[in-house]
Amino acid sequence: MTPPEDTPDVRRIAEDALAWADTRRDGFALGEDALAVDGEVDSSWKPLGELAQVCATVAHHTAPADPVHRRARALLEFAWQETGGGELFRRLQRLEPFATYPLEVYAALASAGFRHPAFEETAAVVARTRGWRLTEQDPTRRLGVLRAEERCGIHRPAQTPQLLSRTWLGGLPEPWTFERDAGYALTHVVFHLTDWGREPEGLPPDLVSYLADWLPPWLDTCLEARMWDLSGELLAVAAVVARRTGDPPPLDAWQRLAAARRPSGEIPLEGRATDSTESEVTDGERYFLHHYHSTLMAAFAAVLTGARPAGPPIGAGARPRHGGQGAQA
Repeated sequence: MTPPEDTPDVRRIAEDALAWADTRRDGFALGEDALAVDGEVDSSWKPLGELAQVCATVAHHTAPADPVHRRARALLEFAWQETGGGELFRRLQRLEPFATYPLEVYAALASAGFRHPAFEETAAVVARTRGWRLTEQDPTRRLGVLRAEERCGIHRPAQTPQLLSRTWLGGLPEPWTFERDAGYALTHVVFHLTDWGREPEGLPPDLVSYLADWLPPWLDTCLEARMWDLSGELLAVAAVVARRTGDPPPLDAWQRLAAARRPSGEIPLEGRATDSTESEVTDGERYFLHHYHSTLMAAFAAVLTGARPAGPPIGAGARPRHGGQGAQA
């Protein structure tokens, strides 16, 4: 059966998004201030780490002969080269031993097979200190750090259930309390629990059921508000949930996200694709920062959407329905 003409080509969205990222490698490159104590982490290490994380998942879910896989691997090689083959992580750790972002970025690359044994050895030493273990972080961030530690061979007694219960999503909140910050928090809880979509079975059944009920209206709200970045993250969560429930992808949502793309395949964080002025387009850094994350999330969500179901679906009749208030009896 031929799909309707207005059905979005989800794979094409991933192809174009990664192609755009490939042409913007200079935006992901680490600058001379990468090791500066007062360096801008959000505009250097953060974009590079997110590129690595998305490409690691894309490579995991695609076959080696797939052009999308080859591009993802090439971008991973680029990211690894930017870190000096992992040496910059070791130097960063000496400068900021209790900063978690070097471990988190390294873990993304390690998940794709890039390792620096000397960094992992010293990271394990630091992780045994009380100073590291007692660093105050919100529960969602702590889940991410624990996942990064596991990638680096640092294993702790199970802390996930206790942390999960303290997150917004883990508490199964009233669905009408959803807003932007809660949206980003819940997506990252899902990403951490499922190792960025690699282990969908890591999402507990009660969260699968809760998200199956309430994710569609939340996603619709974000798309209506032209919040493309958060919509991309929610589509990634929808793909993870669908691998557990067997539900079809939300093609209407994908169609609306696809309509926000610019001609080169990139997607703005929010607003209309035509909102960018010519001066913004030519302002490389400003334009990059307003498009790179939402574009990567679109590629990430698209590849997860195309992945096969992880196991037997949880039938609609087998899952509990959550009441309008999101309360548990």
